[in-house]
This record gives sequence, C-alpha cells and structure tokens, in this order.
Amino acid sequence: MSNHVNRFHMAVSVLAGHGHIKQRLIQAYEENLAAIEDAEMPLAIKQAFAELRQMMSQVDPQNGEGLICASVRKMSVKEADECAHRIIDLYRDTIRSADDAQEALPFHREDQPQVPPFLVKAH
Repeated sequence: MSNHVNRFHMAVSVLAGHGHIKQRLIQAYEENLAAIEDAEMPLAIKQAFAELRQMMSQVDPQNGEGLICASVRKMSVKEADECAHRIIDLYRDTIRSADDAQEALPFHREDQPQVPPFLVKAH
C-alpha cells in the first residue's frame, strides 16, 4: 500500500510544479500512475482510479503519440484540471486507506498478544 501512497505523492508533486496543466498532467500520470493495475488499488478507491484511467486513455493516438498524450491533448483545460483534482483526491483517499489499515495494528505494548513463557527462548 505504501508504494501507492508514494506514487500518488510523486504525481501530486509533479502537478504542483511549473508548466502548462496538460504537460504536468501527462507527466504525473505517465511517470507515476499508469503502471498501477486497477486490481492493486484498495477497494475503497478502485472505482475512482478506474474512472481516472478511462479519462486518461479515451482517445486513440495518432502520429506516434502515446495514448495518454492523445487523450490529454483532446481535453479542454477545464477537463485537464478536473483530472488533476481527481489525482489529488485519490492521493488523499489512498493515504486514508493506508491509515485505516494501520489502525488494526496494536498501538500499545499491552494490546499485543502475550507470548506464553514456554515459547520464550532463554538466554
């Protein structure tokens, strides 16, 4: 899970950088998110990630350009901005999913299961 958090963090960092929104969106998605399989995503955000993938790959490429480049090229600036916001929202939701998974772990020593004395190795 933390790998997804890192990928989304890097994508958001690119989106926050300099340049035209379409260029930043292409770079953020291609370099950080395109390789993520839908099945790898936490259940809570799987559908939203699949929708983002659909938005980023809905136009057939021409003249040797990539699928993502072609799709973003056909977007309006408003649509590109919407995709960027979706990436930010997915980053937030990915962090929340990671935090929820960690809540199940014992926080205090007394919450941890005790090892029976006969299983403890003597020094």
